[in-house]
Amino acid sequence: MSETRDCCCGGGGVTNSEDIKTFIKEKYGQIAEHAAARKETSCCDGGTSKDAITRDLYSDADTAGIPVEALLASMGCANPIALAALNPGEVVLDLGSGGGIDVLLSAKRVGPTGKGYGLDMTDEMLELARKNQAEAGVTNVEFLKGEIENIPLPNNSVDVIISNCVINLSTDKDRVFREAFRVLRPGGRFAVADIVLTKPVSDAVKMHLALWAGCISGALEMSEYKTRLLRAGFTNPDVEVVKTYSVDDAESLVPDDAIRELGEEGVADLMGSFVSAFVRAEKPK
Repeated sequence: MSETRDCCCGGGGVTNSEDIKTFIKEKYGQIAEHAAARKETSCCDGGTSKDAITRDLYSDADTAGIPVEALLASMGCANPIALAALNPGEVVLDLGSGGGIDVLLSAKRVGPTGKGYGLDMTDEMLELARKNQAEAGVTNVEFLKGEIENIPLPNNSVDVIISNCVINLSTDKDRVFREAFRVLRPGGRFAVADIVLTKPVSDAVKMHLALWAGCISGALEMSEYKTRLLRAGFTNPDVEVVKTYSVDDAESLVPDDAIRELGEEGVADLMGSFVSAFVRAEKPK
């Protein structure tokens, strides 16, 4: 594996939702290109190959037979496969599938009678994911181009929806939840990993594009996450904290310009404002 590292931070303030989407597509396209070249990458890299959110998510047993490029392109915050408890024969959809690692891992779990769909809006990620699929020799997988706010699948067509640190990137999360509810079969499961807030963040954080791409600015507070899932029709929403962060992690997660803008107290407050979490909910039978 190459020791080359790249950082994809930068960017100014948020003007509108299209600014956010364009910036995220650009940055995650860069991540895909770096991963394809076997460069270790983080969306806000302060000198480490993986930042404090994205590193050490999978065991060696998990990644056996998975192409290195799929692992390098993973910008998740936990392992949703461990959460989803997938069964043979189930159909799984990964929202924001990136380089495809969670789809390929899902395909192993559901077996030849099941299927994994990956949905991503970034051409570079889709190209990388399909390459990784071919290299892994996995046939029960299909990667789709589209946005998680407009899922290109029929009603009641999947058993489980997973996602790994992607829903926070959306500027229309209510639509994401409605679409997830629509494509799930009755009794289907919503089982995602995401960044969630434990308390509100400042307007300066909300307006920082690199912190949006870094999965912090757009995150929902825990109670709001559950409320929005209920509003979309889901039942039994639950948020389980799986990882917390400290000021020591700021260097790899917060861009230099944001550190200067927020100051020491602001950075300390920010680092105590978010966690990685498993989010669960069900579609009524």
